[in-house]
Amino acid sequence: MRPLMAKSALVLLVTCALTQAQNQQETDLRAKAQNLAHQFIIIDTHIDVPYRLRMQWEDISQRTPKGNFDFVRAVEGGLNAPFMSIYIPSEYEAQGGGKALADTLIDMVEGFANRWPKLCAIATSVSDVTRQFKQGRLSLCLGMENGTPIEHDLSNVRYFYDRGIRYITLAHGEHNHISDSSYDSTRVWKGLSPFGRKVVAEMNRVGIMVDVSHISDDAFYEVMNISKAPVIASHSSCRAFTPGFERNMSDEMIKLLAKNRGVIMINFGNSFLHGDYQVIEGKIWSYLTTHRLRFNDPEAQTYIQQFLKDNPLPKVTVADVAAHIDHVVKLVGADFVGLGSDFDGVGDMLPEGLRDVSHYPNVIFELLKKGYSDKDIEKICGLNLLRVWSEVEKTAHQLQTPEKTSQ
Repeated sequence: MRPLMAKSALVLLVTCALTQAQNQQETDLRAKAQNLAHQFIIIDTHIDVPYRLRMQWEDISQRTPKGNFDFVRAVEGGLNAPFMSIYIPSEYEAQGGGKALADTLIDMVEGFANRWPKLCAIATSVSDVTRQFKQGRLSLCLGMENGTPIEHDLSNVRYFYDRGIRYITLAHGEHNHISDSSYDSTRVWKGLSPFGRKVVAEMNRVGIMVDVSHISDDAFYEVMNISKAPVIASHSSCRAFTPGFERNMSDEMIKLLAKNRGVIMINFGNSFLHGDYQVIEGKIWSYLTTHRLRFNDPEAQTYIQQFLKDNPLPKVTVADVAAHIDHVVKLVGADFVGLGSDFDGVGDMLPEGLRDVSHYPNVIFELLKKGYSDKDIEKICGLNLLRVWSEVEKTAHQLQTPEKTSQ
């Protein structure tokens, strides 16, 4: 064999060997990711199943053709404690009926537990989650997206605690009687309303986590000044990747959240992850809002199809979610970040490799590729949120315990 040919053959053999080694390493990491997903408690703080089923019922005890969540896929993905979002659209602030709708959706989630007791149970405490994890049942936790159902009555904070609500997102797409919204340019309160400040204090007192997703920056900073307990951002991502998108959190805000011992739960929606995607999608929503069109209106669909043809959306993958997690970890450490997918809330606008609740192992795989330890991955999967929840429970106990008077 000529020397040149021999050298080429050697290079080919080495290249093949390296490729095989890389493939084997990826196979091993994926297997490990699957194992860890079923070994650790995985908590997702925002899944919009109730409102999805209100619009179109499906039997989620079976694999469903639509949506991002059902119990079959949840078990496949290792999900243990999904927070069922009790979502109240912004228009209920003006038209009324928010509390009634919240009760209807809570009743629906309680119905899941009553209908399928071997699959799931309601969880209202950290101990519920850990106990039901050992039993092999999903813990259905409750978070209310939008404080509108409080309806100007502070006693309703306790009412919703008693109904099982364990976090409240103070506002949604528009301002309400509690807070300004990041999506609403009408900054009525310049942060929180006077009543909203009382709501935050009462949530601390009864043991409901304060959720700062959706609220304006000014409202966020007011919450941080008021809250005696750690707070959460139940489904937000990092503004460093989406400049100008107030719905995500700036580095300064993430640092303050960590100082408060709170946690940011990373949203999986494409527009939360990729700046170019967010800009294109933002222009679409701006057009629809200006022309008072709903997403599924024929005129809206015609516009969207042509706009996307002229402005192709960038590719977004599960690696982008890992990049947001990694950004938080590099900024403040691994104790202050978790998972808040927004599954069933962002439609099909989800990354490749992260389309539904069966895909959490893919997030773990990406973190393993980055060199994350099992301990830190376990924190990100669920322990960080459980730690915050525990501290909120402890704070509530302290606030409800009368100080001992000297004799």
